[in-house]
Amino acid sequence: MSVAPVEIERPETRESARESAQPELPWVTVVHDDPINLMSYVVYVFQSYFGYPREKAQRLMLEVHNKGRAVVSSGSREEMERDVQAMHGYGLWATLQQDK
Repeated sequence: MSVAPVEIERPETRESARESAQPELPWVTVVHDDPINLMSYVVYVFQSYFGYPREKAQRLMLEVHNKGRAVVSSGSREEMERDVQAMHGYGLWATLQQDK
């Protein structure tokens, strides 16, 4: 007579329960200031790629210019990798990071 193995469910530990309760943090695309691109060009990029209205594109460009960087989009890691690549294609310096 053979006995079949039985799976025993383990109760969740406090750590795994805490991890599953927290939503995954979004990723962001950060554009950094550079001495090469004109401010009007950066506004154009933000409007044409992201579809931002002129006012929002100008506000983000000024944040890049005055603070050295600005978060220009957020979402999944894959989406932000795509946005960073697009910014590089336009000649802008951009990175991605996980939002805090």
